[in-house]
Amino acid sequence: MPFTYCLPNEAGQKIEHTTDCNAVIIIGANGSGKSKLGAWIEQQNFENVHRIGAQRNLNFQEITPLKSYDQAEGTVLYGTNDKANQASKGYRWGWGKEYTTKLINDFDDVLAALIALQNNVNAEFVEQCKRIQNKSDRPDPPDTAIDKLIRIWNKIFPQRSLKLVDAKFLAWFTKGDGIPVEYSSTQMSDGERAVLYLAAQVLCVPENKTLIIDEPEVHLHRSIMNRLWKTLESYRPDCLFIYITHDTQFASMHGNAEKIWIKEFDGTNWKLEIIESNDLPEELLLDILGSRKPVLFVEGERNSYDTQLYSALYPEYYIVPCGSCTQVIARTKAFKNDSTLHHCQVYGIIDRDYRSDYEISKYREDNIYTIDVAEVENLFLVEELVRLIALHLGSDSDTVFDEVKEYIIQQRFARQIEKQICQSVVAQLKYQLSSAELSQKSEEEAKSSLQSVLTSLDYEKAKSEQESKFRDTLTGGDYRRVLQVFNEKSLSTSIGHYFGLNDKVYCNKVIALLNGVKHNEIVAAISPYLPTEIPR
Repeated sequence: MPFTYCLPNEAGQKIEHTTDCNAVIIIGANGSGKSKLGAWIEQQNFENVHRIGAQRNLNFQEITPLKSYDQAEGTVLYGTNDKANQASKGYRWGWGKEYTTKLINDFDDVLAALIALQNNVNAEFVEQCKRIQNKSDRPDPPDTAIDKLIRIWNKIFPQRSLKLVDAKFLAWFTKGDGIPVEYSSTQMSDGERAVLYLAAQVLCVPENKTLIIDEPEVHLHRSIMNRLWKTLESYRPDCLFIYITHDTQFASMHGNAEKIWIKEFDGTNWKLEIIESNDLPEELLLDILGSRKPVLFVEGERNSYDTQLYSALYPEYYIVPCGSCTQVIARTKAFKNDSTLHHCQVYGIIDRDYRSDYEISKYREDNIYTIDVAEVENLFLVEELVRLIALHLGSDSDTVFDEVKEYIIQQRFARQIEKQICQSVVAQLKYQLSSAELSQKSEEEAKSSLQSVLTSLDYEKAKSEQESKFRDTLTGGDYRRVLQVFNEKSLSTSIGHYFGLNDKVYCNKVIALLNGVKHNEIVAAISPYLPTEIPR
């Protein structure tokens, strides 16, 4: 069944939206007016919208004080039993003091409402049974709100069970020796109380309501967060759930829920945008949207040298490690082609590797740039940095640099030059093959494109060009040029002894100094090797 809800446009006017899914997620960064937006939605229809605030008091009495459903419902929905104060929800939220939210202390009333619902259903069942004389016509026992609560609890906590005994909610489990152990609700963990409270809130709300849940992740472990809310949605298919959150993992894992991003909030009005499907992983997309920073896709993993270096060199950017250069290229292009993201600045930065100047220039068209050394690890070897670290450690910078230069060129590059030439030739031929236009073409066109590329491949020419490049570099002895073409990740972890350090400690020492007392000087030393197209 379709659900209808209201959102404001940029002028603050109410606009009606319809969705076939009973879950909508509104996501935004801290300070983006999420809670105020939830309050605005509730204000449009007090009668049919129930908002569960982010500030929840999870304390309640061991024995639930019994009330009629009418009394308990009034307190849960409006914060008071006084009918005169139920025209709006000002009493519940303290809007007279301009509060968007406040600490809600209604746990006892929520549980009382569930017990009252059960009592009402049970009483009606007994009356039906009394009126029917023929036993074969008697109705089946009703499925009460408490029955549903217990099933939900047992699904979320399969190692714990819940029961209601004389207005007391008890959790229990069986130990390994078969002995049952039970504990009262006042001894429950915060997570258990949160599940009990949220499930009870959802179950006690009247039919066909819109439920706004502010920060659905509060007090819940990630392992149960989405499972709980998906379960509650299945138990209340008559209700529309609107979640307001900054948790991108919650949003990305939440099935087919419609997702809305809060782009801007000026203190009064919001700019909202529905997030459409795209080629980026959804959690990454939501992280990017919420970061409010320009984005830099980099190679490596979260703790790699790439990420550590670029996080310090580009502190104003949201750094996204992608693993391989292929992923950097793919995600930067996907980002650039996504209309949802055109307001964001995005760049990709990759190693030079064995790339030709032509290949590098083609990547620039998509905001993908290369560093001016073959591998990111070679940044630890540049002359300016070697001299700086030598001086910092009390060594003669000329002596240390001359030793490192001789080692890199003569002992490593010269001895591996044949391997480097071979790998460079393979890289060039692979790039030529990858340029075949095979996608979005008919079979004949694809064959023709591939055949054209295959015909253009000239191994001998490629080998001659690469051999000249590498041997000229070796003969010239230009250290910077060597670092530009020499692909060997282990170089940076083999020079520490020239500084009086353990070889494997050197890079970590540079990272520590970059994040500490030598930050500005190390940035200045490495900057000449970074792409000038990426603003810093």
